[in-house]
Amino acid sequence: MSNYHNVDLHKIARDALRQYGFDFTLSKPTIDEVNALDANKLLAKAQGGQRDLRGLLWSSIDNQESLDLDQLEYCERGAGGEIKVKVAIADVDLFVPRQSQTDIYAAGNGTSVYTGIDVFSLLPKRLSTELTSLLPDADHDALVIEFTIFPDGNNTPGEIYRAVIRNKAKLVYEEIGDWLEGKTCIPGSVVGIAGLKEQLELQDEAATRLGKLRLEQGALEFDTIEAKPVIRDDQVVGLLIQEKNRARFIIENFMIAANVAMSQFLKQAGVAMLQRVVRSPKNWEGIVAVAAKYQEALPQQPDAKALAQFLRRIKIADPLKFPDLSLVIVKLLGPGEYVMLDPQAASIGHFGLAVMDYTHGTAPNRRYVDVIVQRLLKAVLDKHPCPYSREELSACAVKYTDRDQAAKKVERFMRKAAACVLLSKRIGESFEGIVTGASDKGTYVRILEPPAEGRVMRGEKGLVVGQNVRVRLTGMDPYKGQIDFEKS
Repeated sequence: MSNYHNVDLHKIARDALRQYGFDFTLSKPTIDEVNALDANKLLAKAQGGQRDLRGLLWSSIDNQESLDLDQLEYCERGAGGEIKVKVAIADVDLFVPRQSQTDIYAAGNGTSVYTGIDVFSLLPKRLSTELTSLLPDADHDALVIEFTIFPDGNNTPGEIYRAVIRNKAKLVYEEIGDWLEGKTCIPGSVVGIAGLKEQLELQDEAATRLGKLRLEQGALEFDTIEAKPVIRDDQVVGLLIQEKNRARFIIENFMIAANVAMSQFLKQAGVAMLQRVVRSPKNWEGIVAVAAKYQEALPQQPDAKALAQFLRRIKIADPLKFPDLSLVIVKLLGPGEYVMLDPQAASIGHFGLAVMDYTHGTAPNRRYVDVIVQRLLKAVLDKHPCPYSREELSACAVKYTDRDQAAKKVERFMRKAAACVLLSKRIGESFEGIVTGASDKGTYVRILEPPAEGRVMRGEKGLVVGQNVRVRLTGMDPYKGQIDFEKS
């Protein structure tokens, strides 16, 4: 292989998108339609029967660079120790009516794709980062999902309704997470807003309750290595692993609870819907065999609680190798998928989250399924007929399962391409690593710094999964997302 310099990652990203069937080219009719949107008129037209919740201390927590804000959160403590949570979801459907040019465009791709070098948004930029984004200092139309969390972690869904809201603080995962974990002082973004410190502490308490019960019920915890490229002046200068923290934990738990509440609301309303499911593991025997290598015995039949406990023990005992075990188990579980669910049918459930009724409705700026779910919710609230037939929902389930998986493949490929570029000047150097795969298909090693995976082309004989090894970088090809090592 050759050394690669001045690689055009933008072109690689566009080529990868085409390869997996995405087309983010905006047509002139779509551009004209978006440019003609009048936010004030649309918001005024939508008013009527909405609750005015602009006075509440709403906030968002997201990545530093995120402008496509889908949801806000607010909590209040009840007299009996319960905590009522409100999650506000951007009303994307207000700006993107069904069968509009923008809707047809979004439906084609089905999801935003985050390549690390460019963001290819589900919606045109004026929508995703302006009109439909819940940015601070503006009034927004939203759907509010309520649920109540009791001291033991049990929670009950509440109302779903329309409201006018206002984001009081755009917060960042790392800043809020480090503060909640005691690593730093309270951030300036929190200090300057009266009551926000106490609000975030209450959200943290609520999420802790939810998370504790979810783990007890068998929710699976994984740590997978997904190193995000750090780009400066179009150059890859590093690979950053996104660390879990308590701020992310808040959003993760609130979004799961909100999605459960939406799914149950639609089920009780007696309408067909889309659910997000992970079926009983496709290869439980393989999971049992993996556990046996760690001297752990899992039941012969799928058991989420037993698997969760096994994963927890290994994470504590060997955190360095746990990400690789996580990846193996995720592959053996099988991918998530969308299914159409008749209201009278039994839910399939989400094995990984240990919940039975679950959908995707909290990210309508980023996923088209969430726009569909939003339209189903609004139809129930307005007492209108279901806007989609069962046949249409079934077709959407198949299509957007495929688009979701395709987006993951693009994003995974681009992480490999970026790692190639970062390592392109280090051919011949040696790195410490861990064997992540050893089979007839090849032997793979994940080096620790920078966090990147490649194939061992020479000296692989005798290497076993989990073994610490030192390897020398022999070459790479960013256009193929391929890194080659030899055993040192």
